[in-house]
Amino acid sequence: MKTSMEGWGSGLTGVVIFSGSLPATRLAVGDFSPLFLTSARAVIAGTLAAIFLLALRQVRPPRENLLPLAVVALGVVVGFPLLTAIALQYVTAAHSAVFIGLLPLATAIFGVLRGGERPKPLFWLFSCIGSATVVGFALTAGVGISLVGDLLMVAAIILCGLGYAEGAKLSRAIGGWQVICWALVLSLPPMAIIALLWLPDAWSGIAPSAWAGLFYVSVFSMLVGFFFWYRGLAKGGIAAVGQLQLLQPFFGLLIAAVLLHEKVSPVMIVTTLAVVLCVAGARKFAR
Repeated sequence: MKTSMEGWGSGLTGVVIFSGSLPATRLAVGDFSPLFLTSARAVIAGTLAAIFLLALRQVRPPRENLLPLAVVALGVVVGFPLLTAIALQYVTAAHSAVFIGLLPLATAIFGVLRGGERPKPLFWLFSCIGSATVVGFALTAGVGISLVGDLLMVAAIILCGLGYAEGAKLSRAIGGWQVICWALVLSLPPMAIIALLWLPDAWSGIAPSAWAGLFYVSVFSMLVGFFFWYRGLAKGGIAAVGQLQLLQPFFGLLIAAVLLHEKVSPVMIVTTLAVVLCVAGARKFAR
């Protein structure tokens, strides 16, 4: 029970950190190309990860872990950041909440396929209701639809769910923060080359908000958040803790209300409460 609660607490911290990722990405792609943004955030986070690994004298993972680490890198270092950055040129951050609402379900499915977990049937019921609630809320916001943006977001969710599940499985062997650090280091050489090839033509016209977005997704979304997230998935269960992602759009709304003074409607509050109940139900029947 203690391990499970630690997992949920750590996972919730990760979700709060990830809640600012899409808004920060939207700010950054205003002045940076998606390829440069994706590679630059990986280079910055990868450099920090290498420093952590060297400073703490971490042993290189065994050869059999290289392929799983490559899958993690494909999913969360390259795939999800790149595809969402491109998608956010076609759809709004609000519209992307439709797909973030499907991420817990994707994570749970890959938790079964890759992590060997076997949630109870009622878990899937609560998971589907929670996902449908988030999707329904996002659709009622009146956001526009773009086929290209939607397809990119679907691909991003699939890759992210795979990366989450593979990383959580690997975390049980080498540790949560070590997984994301080694995945970043593995990605560092190709990402550095891409960043150099896609450097902005001019640096003077880049807005401070774009720099702030790049800083956030590089340090928090790409590194710090995963310290908590993979630890949470490993300790609390991939399928169960993954349901906390249903709260991510609503944490984003709370951040917007506090920092940007945006209005939080009664519908948002009711929807959030419904999602919390779905997360609680999914947790109860996850094992």
